[in-house]
Amino acid sequence: MAFSIDLFSPETYKAFGRSSRDISGFRLQHKRTADRVRVGDRFVCYLTGLSRWFGLLEIIEGPFIDSTPIFLLENDPFVVRFRVRELVWLDPERALPIHERRIWSGLSFTRELAIAWTGKVRGSLGRLDDEDGTFLERESLTQSDGGPAYPLDDADKRKLRTHTVVRADKIVTVSVLDDTVTAEEAEAPPETETRESIRVQSLIANIGAQMGMSIWIPRADRGAVLKEWNNSDNRLIERLSLNCDDTTLRTIEQIDVLWLKGRSIVRAFEVEHTTSVYSGILLMADLLALQPSEVVSVRTLP
Repeated sequence: MAFSIDLFSPETYKAFGRSSRDISGFRLQHKRTADRVRVGDRFVCYLTGLSRWFGLLEIIEGPFIDSTPIFLLENDPFVVRFRVRELVWLDPERALPIHERRIWSGLSFTRELAIAWTGKVRGSLGRLDDEDGTFLERESLTQSDGGPAYPLDDADKRKLRTHTVVRADKIVTVSVLDDTVTAEEAEAPPETETRESIRVQSLIANIGAQMGMSIWIPRADRGAVLKEWNNSDNRLIERLSLNCDDTTLRTIEQIDVLWLKGRSIVRAFEVEHTTSVYSGILLMADLLALQPSEVVSVRTLP
């Protein structure tokens, strides 16, 4: 029996909790790693943002590909799936904070660190050492059998909150980001990934501009993007005028690229550093006679 990490965002945690909790899903980029998981293995579930361990799942079938919406209402990206049996499922206030002293000192990848760590909880399906997996299984089972509560403070509650924004065709939910950088988010991506990200943002902006869209780029990225994209039609906008509250607006402003028509978001893109080619973007670029040399994968937000 082996143990792997199953990462959940607040949104996927809520979606899984509303479901029958017998299917766990991962992005297609994780297919090769998923193929190494065996029936009888365990997923140890971790809630990002809150940095808490909250669940234990036993694999009973998989992996298999299924795009039936579970975690999002449509275009669900978590299509590499396993049938699972729930062994532990904890509410956020009873989930085990990784910074709790006995948890921190009990894990091989944190016990020697003062305040932060990198690597282990930055991606799903990371394999845990048997010692760590057994420790988390034991602690999770004990916690589910009447362990203490760990009340959420105001910052924790903000991290769990979701907001809505009106788009041209529907109302969508967005995560509300916090200015606090958690330890698992603190490691900066390699410089080569950063350059690729800027290149892809520029390409997407160029495509949207040629399609007649207005373009939004986060202020922190604009200088670098404009070195790749000349914005000759002045499609880049300086301010977002959307029908949403200030907290949600600050979150949306950090999305890598937005295509807009008037005051409505037509499409939103987040660049991921996972593969070297994203066929949809390449096809669009080809249709517009663009010549991108290399692109990383792009996630389109719902």
